[in-house]
Amino acid sequence: MNTTSIKTTTLSAKRNSGAGSTLSLNQGYFARRNALDWVFAVLVTVGLLYAFGRYGAFMDVYEKGILLAAIPATIAMGWFWRPLQVLMVVVAGFALLGIASYQVDGAGSLARSEQVFWLKYFLSSQSAILWMSVLFFMSTIFYWLGMFSKNQSNAFESLGSKIAWVAIGMALIGTLVRWYESYLIGADVGHIPVSNLYEVFVLFCWMTAAFYLYFEAQYKTRALGAFVMLVVSAAVGFLLWYTVIREAHEIQPLVPALKSWWMKLHVPANFIGYGMFSLSAMVSLAYLVKQQADETRWYKLTPLWMLGVVLCFLPVVFRSKSPAEVGGSYYWVGYLAVSGLIAAGILLGRKRIAARLPSFEVLDDVMYKAIAVGFAFFTIATVLGALWAAEAWGGYWSWDPKETWALIVWLNYAAWLHMRLMKGLRGTVAAWWALVGLAVTSFAFLGVNMFLSGLHSYGTL
Repeated sequence: MNTTSIKTTTLSAKRNSGAGSTLSLNQGYFARRNALDWVFAVLVTVGLLYAFGRYGAFMDVYEKGILLAAIPATIAMGWFWRPLQVLMVVVAGFALLGIASYQVDGAGSLARSEQVFWLKYFLSSQSAILWMSVLFFMSTIFYWLGMFSKNQSNAFESLGSKIAWVAIGMALIGTLVRWYESYLIGADVGHIPVSNLYEVFVLFCWMTAAFYLYFEAQYKTRALGAFVMLVVSAAVGFLLWYTVIREAHEIQPLVPALKSWWMKLHVPANFIGYGMFSLSAMVSLAYLVKQQADETRWYKLTPLWMLGVVLCFLPVVFRSKSPAEVGGSYYWVGYLAVSGLIAAGILLGRKRIAARLPSFEVLDDVMYKAIAVGFAFFTIATVLGALWAAEAWGGYWSWDPKETWALIVWLNYAAWLHMRLMKGLRGTVAAWWALVGLAVTSFAFLGVNMFLSGLHSYGTL
């Protein structure tokens, strides 16, 4: 039998054995769609066209364009990653139930948030976001239980992953219902809920978790969830504290500078960048923990000591922002205690953790892809921010502290990617750089709001 016959026979055997995943790559894009894909596409199209028909009269030309462009974009996302189809349909269904529950005699009433059972306890924006917070904490706990579990099937990690999906769903339901609630307060108050620290922290939490779950599915490992969910839980912790000291969950009218459709584009793109940079930093921490797992000299365990220093430093910074009458100081004492336990657990269990983590090659690849995606969206956000600034303040760039630190963040990751692609940056240096990048990003995100003032001072703590 000659070589050609062998190749033909092998290909025929693959066809007959049902190796559809290989052959499907040669099929057309639409030929790979199944019936549920087309049902999802119809639901999205009908739903968004209905929204266009009902609310189009209240939109300007840009908002109409965004809504129409959302139809193919949403379908493409659902087709690209099928779990999003279930998430979108479930979220849309419960969000519409929540919105409909506010209706009485053909008009909406915020008072019903305390009168209707499922609004009061589940579907009002505040209830849904509180559920999100609890579920993200639970997800983190189960991921860490899975990290130390001896069970090969690891039901703890699986449960942590499922709970994270539910938490994302509650975050999205809360966001959509909050959007509607803002219009119940007044037509001039209504706005997309990405306008203050409370709202963008919700955005950060679910986006970071969603991107992690995508990597989890692609790399067939849940071990990284224990690390990535730490940064999500830290964000949730800040969100709860900020809610208490500022009553940040209360919907407020937009300041004039934020009354722009640019906000709908700039802020989500920005927080995809922040989320991915944070994800890459936690993966880099996992990389360094795995690398130093066999180190017996404790003073050499630099990433863990640095983590401990940062966790101790945060309560000192935020404690000064906590009014004594609401017990803000006690909150940060509790935060310090929990953080200390986490750092000590990682330090003492580093060998077990290292054994559970995927290979260095996988960790390095996830780190790179997260930074690459984050950098792309952060670049888009920076350009959109410049266009927004030109409209609001008359200039594309003003060296405002927020703009300056955004540029520093951009240059930091641009240099990281340049060194990666041009010089083959890998391993320890890349991991440390990504981890330090989180400190730079955090200051640009929060530090500027706390310590500096400028044109973006409406976002101060």
